[in-house]
Amino acid sequence: MVDISQEKLDKSFQYEIPEELQGQVEIGKRVRIPFGNGGRELTGYVIGLSEEPKIEPDRIKAILAVEDRGMEIESRLISLAGWIARQYGSTMNQALKTVLPVKEKETAKEKRYLCLAAPEEACIPFLEEYRRKHYKAKERLLQALMEKKTLEYTYAAAELKITASVIRGLEEKGLLKIERERDYRNPVFKGEDRKNLEISPLSPAQKEVCREIFAEWETEHPRPCLIKGVTGSGKTEVYMELITHVLEQGQQVIVLIPEIALTYQNVSRFYRRFGDCVSLINSRLSKGERFDQFERAKKGEVSIVIGPRSALFTPFPNLGLILIDEEHEDSYKSEKTPCYHARETAIRRGEMEGAHVVLGSASPSVESYYKGKTGEYKLLYLEERYGGSRLPQVFVVDLKEELKTGNRSMFSSVLTEKIRDRLQRKEQVMLFLNRRGYTGFVSCRSCGHVMKCPHCDVSLTSHRNGRLICHYCGYETWDVSKCPVCGSPYIGGFKAGTQQIEVLLQKSFPGAGVLRMDADTTKKKDDHEKILAAFARGEADILIGTQMIVKGHDFPNVTLVGALAADLSLCSEDYRAAEKTFQLLLQAVGRAGRGQRAGEAVIQTYHPEHYSILAAQTQNYEDFYQQEIRYRMLMDYPPAAAMAAVRGACTDEALLKEAMSYCRKYVKRIYPKEDLVLIGPAPETVSKVQDYYKMVLYMRHKDREILVKLKDALEKYIAVNKGFQNIYIQFDFNV
Repeated sequence: MVDISQEKLDKSFQYEIPEELQGQVEIGKRVRIPFGNGGRELTGYVIGLSEEPKIEPDRIKAILAVEDRGMEIESRLISLAGWIARQYGSTMNQALKTVLPVKEKETAKEKRYLCLAAPEEACIPFLEEYRRKHYKAKERLLQALMEKKTLEYTYAAAELKITASVIRGLEEKGLLKIERERDYRNPVFKGEDRKNLEISPLSPAQKEVCREIFAEWETEHPRPCLIKGVTGSGKTEVYMELITHVLEQGQQVIVLIPEIALTYQNVSRFYRRFGDCVSLINSRLSKGERFDQFERAKKGEVSIVIGPRSALFTPFPNLGLILIDEEHEDSYKSEKTPCYHARETAIRRGEMEGAHVVLGSASPSVESYYKGKTGEYKLLYLEERYGGSRLPQVFVVDLKEELKTGNRSMFSSVLTEKIRDRLQRKEQVMLFLNRRGYTGFVSCRSCGHVMKCPHCDVSLTSHRNGRLICHYCGYETWDVSKCPVCGSPYIGGFKAGTQQIEVLLQKSFPGAGVLRMDADTTKKKDDHEKILAAFARGEADILIGTQMIVKGHDFPNVTLVGALAADLSLCSEDYRAAEKTFQLLLQAVGRAGRGQRAGEAVIQTYHPEHYSILAAQTQNYEDFYQQEIRYRMLMDYPPAAAMAAVRGACTDEALLKEAMSYCRKYVKRIYPKEDLVLIGPAPETVSKVQDYYKMVLYMRHKDREILVKLKDALEKYIAVNKGFQNIYIQFDFNV
């Protein structure tokens, strides 16, 4: 790759490695190459190695030298892109566009200043001349410069009404000079007062966690560290202590957060502690703001960058620490090609650059906790809330019993009474609608029965054609109008949304102030910040929202949290359904009682006996993990084995079915062993999007590297078969 910075990302060139450089050339290295007909010498970056010439061998030029300056930041990121392309299945160009996300060079903003260029006594004759000839503008400008010595260009134009020709006239006389300064667009909110900031002392438990992490960092091969801390245990204070240590070493820090909605509180807290060295990167920034943050990071003008998964590729020259908060969150996995996972990619970048990786969560992913238990990660615990506050008391309401009493509303009698009580006491309430994983499952409101696949332990998904389909094995049956267990007609999918609940709240509690936070109310750049800030100031009594309101927020006056429909993710067609449900509920109930007053939470469910619901009620992660890991080991789901998905999309349904069938047959032919499990191909959860039909083939094996090799073989098979020309194929290793 000759020009990696801008529009030429899609163009690469092939060069020969001369014998004297064999062994020195590797992906990501900077090399000197002859380029073009004149053979002018340029810098290139190695993005791949091959033994197959793309053109006639006698036309291929040789690399001149490998640069001795080592792997600069662009080189290291290119090397990371090579790893991503290999591990997750994508072209090198797709990986490069992910790792080097600023594709168009934005115009740099400048501040211009008018500076007095001559001694004051030399200016006096000119000033008198301008007065005599009534050159009012020149007189105004020169008088102001003699008084202030320096003026902002914009001030001179707007306030003094000075034109460019007047400025040019004084410049030609040698009376002023124009100085320019790079003006970086800084998106960080700076309304915080740092003068009276008191740094809270660490608790003994927090000090012990820091001590153990520092000890791990001193070992010859430091492992990633996983902090399992209950909600409100003060993981952020631990992060700040680790960051302080890294900054003292002259290194930089990336802090990953799962949601843009968390940016406001996180950046505010970090800015109060660390000041102007903090910046942020997320998709809500303008292109110019993103470009400037990457430039500031490369030049060392910021030392801490906070943001969702794209912030992982911040081009810090001396990266020392990557922190991943709420490491269990699905948002750390990219849905677009390459389908990389930020957690795995962060660990790889840490290995390449000698940076430490620290993960944190109250409910770690089963895979991460398993690695902590088996010693691949260093596992640490924070078991108590910081400051002595207690975990909330949790009540589980069986919605089947509510229906029997005639209550068909979204609010159980227990939740209604508790909301009314909080409003009287001037305390705040958060109501959470768990819509994650909702894909049209069918359940009975009378007995709670969910229509499940007889061959897989997942729910069937309702499709518009009146069929119920399993997206793991392809099993189909007709939709039902009555419950096959109890005969109740109250069977179907869940239809309520946050907007309907907002209307119900206003009817049930007419005096209450209600804020709603979901995808519809957070479309603009600062909407998250405005809603959360208004709720923090007490401008509303109740905050209703989707999962974005239950992650990481800290509102001391919230003493009640209600999870309105815990079953929506529990019944999704996903082997991780129980894990996602438990994690969301644990995060949700953890928002209550974080101040001085005790908190309570109400979980409304049709499955009060399910182990994920029971574990969320007691807020006991270990109980949940022991149940879930037994299930994973029994079924050979991750982390017991590795899984990969081959996803196909095409406007021709028959062609797609044939192509995906050929993919299965080819994999079976090149790897006939019984230890490989193939599932499908079957229709995707949403089987048609914008006229594209979608199907998936799952592969499962104990060894992930086997799946990577099968992916490599499939890529070559697809590339040489013309039948795949009109089919989009995507590989996914984090299903």
